[in-house]
Amino acid sequence: MLRDRLSRRDWTRLASAGALGGSMSNWFGALADDAVQHPQRKRSVILLWMAGGPSQMDTFDLKPGHSNGGPFKEIDTNVPGIKIGEHLPKASRHVDQMAIIRSMSTKENEHERATFHLRTGYQPLGPVQFPPLGALMGKELGDDSAALPSFISIAPFTVLSPAAFGSGFLEPRHAPLLVGANAFRQSSNYEQTLKVQDLVRPTEVNDKQADARLGLLKGLAKDFAEGHPGVVAVSHQTAYERATRLMGTAAAKAFELDEEKDALRDAYGRNLFGQGCLLARRLIERGVNFVEVTLFDVPGAQGWDTHQRNFDLLPRLCQVLDPAWSTLLQDLKDHGLLDTTLVIWMGEFGRTPRINRDSGRDHFAGAWSTVLAGGGIKGGQVYGKTAADGNSVEENPVSVPDFMCTIVKALGIDPTKQNMSNVGRPIRIADAGSKPIQEVLA
Repeated sequence: MLRDRLSRRDWTRLASAGALGGSMSNWFGALADDAVQHPQRKRSVILLWMAGGPSQMDTFDLKPGHSNGGPFKEIDTNVPGIKIGEHLPKASRHVDQMAIIRSMSTKENEHERATFHLRTGYQPLGPVQFPPLGALMGKELGDDSAALPSFISIAPFTVLSPAAFGSGFLEPRHAPLLVGANAFRQSSNYEQTLKVQDLVRPTEVNDKQADARLGLLKGLAKDFAEGHPGVVAVSHQTAYERATRLMGTAAAKAFELDEEKDALRDAYGRNLFGQGCLLARRLIERGVNFVEVTLFDVPGAQGWDTHQRNFDLLPRLCQVLDPAWSTLLQDLKDHGLLDTTLVIWMGEFGRTPRINRDSGRDHFAGAWSTVLAGGGIKGGQVYGKTAADGNSVEENPVSVPDFMCTIVKALGIDPTKQNMSNVGRPIRIADAGSKPIQEVLA
């Protein structure tokens, strides 16, 4: 196409000369797409967090014919030779954008510790308050003057590991804005759950009154912080400053999902996770650098923690995951955002190849799967291999530090960069000795 052979400067010159004539609307869309994809645009991240730990044996690393395999079948994908689980048919059409890592080999089998480990890149050892990936990436990629926070967490289930959903040793301004936190069993109320509360002031309060009240609040907060220095006071100030800044801008419109066409909303799925993924695209589109969406609230299931009835519950979970994930990838692509947005799919660990007496699978960190897609990733491939019974990694084991290092490199950030910790010791973004998986990096 002609558009592919013209630079942005060419397009602007042609438009100003009137050469595009009546096709101005097409030109404008092309220029907008090009601006989004321009190398100067900062990269962003969407983390699809599968709370509870999804079974790799029933999603991305099936073992057909083995007693550990269970009843589910493999299906073909849009990449010849790569097969995934039958309950992800829509995601299978986007495998050309994915790098499926089947050789995660980690060290934590308990929810709280593993959640912390995967979200921060570090094991929860000693007094160091390690920040989660979202806080780190928000600090590196974010703009402090922006109306929207650089890190937003949608429907997080923080109960499993509260320390993994803050700012760690970074400043409180790098903590996530939590939207619909711990909204367990509230799927039917997703419209309300996905709104930031109290962004619109009461109609009886005019501009002058609002400014006076905010000025008074700011003065009181300043006086309190001066008399009570510390993290609590700073966190309180930061929260109010962020809220008032968001109230005063059009950025809050990002949360108005009814602006989207019904067909698109239906494609994502009319549920908390599906609409959360749509909100994630809208936030990325408006410059938010790191958005995570948690899939936990599915009727009848405690997230992906399928100790019992795994083969009944996993299809239900995938019925929510599959349309939302596949539509998100396509929607990002349609908006010219996929090349600059890294989409991560992971939980805190996998599940045992062995099926227990309750037709379930238990916690398993020895050999499991994650998926990377979009910006900075060379898609259409599988990395690593597990044994025929699924109990061990046979090729290319990937540790949590290596996985973190790969993510950071895909975003164009130096993984050796250090931040000063709460104990006065500099800590690298990715742990010392970590190595990126070069094969999956674009």
